[in-house]
Amino acid sequence: MATDEIPYVFTPAFKADAHARYARLRKQGPIHRVRTHTDLPTWLVVGHDIAREALVHPLLGKDSTPADTALEAAGYTINRPGVGLGGNMLTADPPHHTRLRKLVASAFTPQRIESLRPRIQEIADKLLDAFATDGHTDLVPAFTTPLPMTVLSQMLGVPEERRGRFTTWTQQALGNPPEKQAEGAANLNGFLAKLLADKQRSPGDDLLSALVAVRDKEDGWLSDTELLGTAVLLVVAGHDTTANLLADGVLALLRHPEQAHLLRERPELLPGAVEEILRYDAPVEYTPMRWATEDFELGGVRIRKGDGVHIGLTAVGRDGGEDADRFDVTRADGRHLSFGHGIHHCLGAPLARLEGVVALGTLLRRFPDLELAAPAEELPWVPAGITHGPSALPVRFRTVHAADAGW
Repeated sequence: MATDEIPYVFTPAFKADAHARYARLRKQGPIHRVRTHTDLPTWLVVGHDIAREALVHPLLGKDSTPADTALEAAGYTINRPGVGLGGNMLTADPPHHTRLRKLVASAFTPQRIESLRPRIQEIADKLLDAFATDGHTDLVPAFTTPLPMTVLSQMLGVPEERRGRFTTWTQQALGNPPEKQAEGAANLNGFLAKLLADKQRSPGDDLLSALVAVRDKEDGWLSDTELLGTAVLLVVAGHDTTANLLADGVLALLRHPEQAHLLRERPELLPGAVEEILRYDAPVEYTPMRWATEDFELGGVRIRKGDGVHIGLTAVGRDGGEDADRFDVTRADGRHLSFGHGIHHCLGAPLARLEGVVALGTLLRRFPDLELAAPAEELPWVPAGITHGPSALPVRFRTVHAADAGW
């Protein structure tokens, strides 16, 4: 294939038209040679079955060492610990991955996450109260973004007066805007390093204090680099992904009002509706790079040692014929890989699911006539980074006072 025939992916234009572009790629095959902003040898998986295989393939590792020279030459620093998003289990392979995952697994058990339900409900109600009498708002800055950030900040023990900078640097570190990503990642690392030092001097009842305690108690179990890297991972994995899950879900429901009506009538369908949103519009558009440790074949193509492979989660959710493009909150098959598969399956999945059920259920209940205030096809989309979702959701609704509604 000639160089000029290799498609560019993940550009702002591509991301704004993602489903149509992925559909065209799927028709051509389940895996493609693509170019990203780094121009590194890269593959993109868009077929569900090949994606499932790739996510657990023994010759696709998360450690970028096989490609470090090429990455440095391309000016790619986002994988580096201390200044980027590395130094944690997301960029590690066993046995290091196993050790690092075990450290935070206890914070994300279903039982512990379920105990957060009242607090998540309280946060959702407070955010909705703030604009309930306005008749209109943009749900991205007013609701879908601050809800998971508030939950995450409280879990990690981020002081309220620091949360503004914390939010800004987190969003920049994930590539929004793309030209600020390196600066945002460096600032986020610096912010969390200082916060961890504060936790060491004055620990609290929060997740970062617990990680510091493990580092100090178990010598050699968690290095300073891994401690900081794990904190960075908890932030980036727990914020933008859930924020986009909520924004994608709201948009899907507003574009399919009969589905929103069904959920208002039958709120017991909400857990399944969250799974359908994850399939229909995966909030993580593509996985961070995996690296080939040897030459091998995947989906009928030859992957060379050192090649990078992305799995297009937004693409694979709609691999399944015409019915896959239909949004149906009663769908029962749960065919999605949006939380990954295998040993890297998302630890925060129970929290994201709970936030989705509480946030979407509360929004639908409190605003029965909620509708978009702009044409859906004109909404802007997140222009860069691995996440997928609308960057604005202007809506209008009939103003109802809490006392009148019986809340």
